Amino acid sequence: MSITLYESFRAVFYTPFYLAHALGAYEAEGVSVTLGTSANLGSVADQLQSGEVDVYWGGPMRIMMNHDRDPDCGIVGFCEAVCRDPFFIIGASPRPDFELSDLADLSLATVNEVPTPWMCLQDDVRRIGIDPAGLSRIDDRSMPENVAALRAGTVDAIQVFQPFAEELIADGGGHLWYAAASRGPCSYTTFYASRDTVARRQDELYRMTRAMFRTQKWLHAQRPIDVAEAVREYFPDLNLNTLAACAERYLASDVWGRSPLLARDGFERLRAALLSGGLIEREIPYEDCVDLSLAERVVAEDPPSM
Repeated sequence: MSITLYESFRAVFYTPFYLAHALGAYEAEGVSVTLGTSANLGSVADQLQSGEVDVYWGGPMRIMMNHDRDPDCGIVGFCEAVCRDPFFIIGASPRPDFELSDLADLSLATVNEVPTPWMCLQDDVRRIGIDPAGLSRIDDRSMPENVAALRAGTVDAIQVFQPFAEELIADGGGHLWYAAASRGPCSYTTFYASRDTVARRQDELYRMTRAMFRTQKWLHAQRPIDVAEAVREYFPDLNLNTLAACAERYLASDVWGRSPLLARDGFERLRAALLSGGLIEREIPYEDCVDLSLAERVVAEDPPSM
C-alpha cells in the first residue's frame, strides 16, 4: 500500500524531498510514496488523524502549533531534512557591513505567506535588544510583490527565500545583507505524522527515512548543477543555472541536513522564536513533538548513498 505524502507548497529549499522522488530512493527501499499538495494547511492535524494523509513534510512550527492548541494531538516529526532557516534579507544597495541592528533605521518588507520566517527574524532582532514592534515593517504583501517594491526603490530591504534572492543578486536588483542560516541550527522542515501512523506503518516509514538519509548523502556529494538537473522537473519555470546557484548557496550555508535526526538544539531555537513572537503560548516539550526512533535506527545502519 502506498504512503500518501503531502507537501505544504512548492519551494526550492524543499529540494531534498524532491530528490528522494527524482532519484528513485523510495523505490530502492521498497516503499511506494505518492506525492500530493495540501489544499488546506489549517486542517493538517485532522487530515493526519483521519488517515486522509499519512505523512506531511513541513515545519516543526506547525507541529508545535497543533500541540499548543491540543496537547493530545499526537503529531510528531520523525525525519528532518532542512535544519537551518532558508530565508535571506536582500537590500536595495550594497551593505557589506550590515548588522541586524541596522534594521532599526530602515524599511523592511517581511514574508506574508507563512509565519515562521518572521517569527525567527523577530527573535533575532529581539535578542540584540531591539523591539521588533518598533521596526518600520511592511507585512501585508507577497514575496513577488516585495521583490517588485525593492526593484522600484520603495522599500530598503525585503525578506525572501530562493529563487527570489538569487535572481535579485544575479541581476543587481538586490544585495545579500543577511542569510538567516547564519543563526545556526533552527529546525525548519521534517516529515511528520501521527504517532498512531508511526506505530502502525513503522516499516514503511522506516524505509522512507532510510531513503531520505541515502538522498541526503547523495545531495552533499554532488555539484550544485547536478542537484539542479535532478530536480529541474519540479521547477519547470526556473532557469537551470539559477536553480544551480540556489542549490550552491543552500549547500554552502548548511541549510540541508546531513542526517534525518531532528536535533534538540534546532528545535529549541525554533520554539524560542515561536514563543517570543506569540505564535505559541507554552514551552512544548521536544519529546512531545519528535520521535527519533526511526532516524536513530537508520543512522546506526549507515546505508549507502543513492
